Amino acid sequence: MKSFAYERAETPEAAVRDIDGATARFIAGGTNLLDLMKLQVETPTKLVDISRLDLASIDRRDDGGLTIGALVPNSDLAADPQVIAGYEVLSRALLAGASGQLRNKASTGGNLLQRTRCYYFYDTASRCNKRSPGSGCDAIGGVNRILAVLGTSPHCIATHPSDMAVAMRALDATILTLKPDGDRRRISIHALYRLPGDTPHIETVLEPGELITHVELPKPVAGRQVYRKVRDRASYAFALVSVAAIVAVEEGRIASASLAFGGLGPMPWRNAAVEAALVGQAPSADAFAAAADALVADARGYGANDFKIPLARRTLIATLRDLTGA
Repeated sequence: MKSFAYERAETPEAAVRDIDGATARFIAGGTNLLDLMKLQVETPTKLVDISRLDLASIDRRDDGGLTIGALVPNSDLAADPQVIAGYEVLSRALLAGASGQLRNKASTGGNLLQRTRCYYFYDTASRCNKRSPGSGCDAIGGVNRILAVLGTSPHCIATHPSDMAVAMRALDATILTLKPDGDRRRISIHALYRLPGDTPHIETVLEPGELITHVELPKPVAGRQVYRKVRDRASYAFALVSVAAIVAVEEGRIASASLAFGGLGPMPWRNAAVEAALVGQAPSADAFAAAADALVADARGYGANDFKIPLARRTLIATLRDLTGA
């Protein structure tokens, strides 16, 4: 690990003020960043410790939604009675991620900004456009079983690893930030992440030194909620395919559907065509198949991950059957 400067911030305003350029990083739980530093994938010249900031509460708003501090540990968020009662899909997604020890330390804001677990990103001897822009992508044509089949580009096929972020996208979360100039932003989670294109190293719309302070969830919506995660083993494994689903059935027809997917793309994936194929339809094999077809219409496998395409179809159909009883 290379040497670096360290400062502990006392306020969010001090934290963003202490960030010096693109080579400094915020650190809270550090469950991803420290691993990357040990491997010299990340080599920040300075760490700004935000772990003591007053951003660890979960508060009910007047409109019925929740405001979640960026430093709320994943374990606390999953176990919060308000989350369990109104946002079951989020609690389930959090409990499906990592291990108990990591969930105790990992923060809400940090979870959103996890970096890919692509083998070539972690191996500094390999070519990786995300780690070293312009160097190439050894994952294309390489060991790519866990990598993306949606939203890829000739420059990158990495997947986003977060379970929590998939549920947040299904819930239409809003990200609140503080910039170094003091301005504050509200960013829909749908706009937070960027597709790789020809700049896969730019993963979000956050500006250098911009700090996530809170996440807002709208008031709970009607419908049953579930998070289904398909993985190689029952715990401590990233998703091959996951589905965060909120579906309401009224008078024998699907009144609303909110569906997001993990393990398939470079960001928590959501496709309006999947939901449009369901809303207004009676729960049935035909409706579920149409939604699954819409999900994988633009999917592309790269050899070892070709299986993800039929797996995504089957996982979505099984999830919809469970939710609707059809």
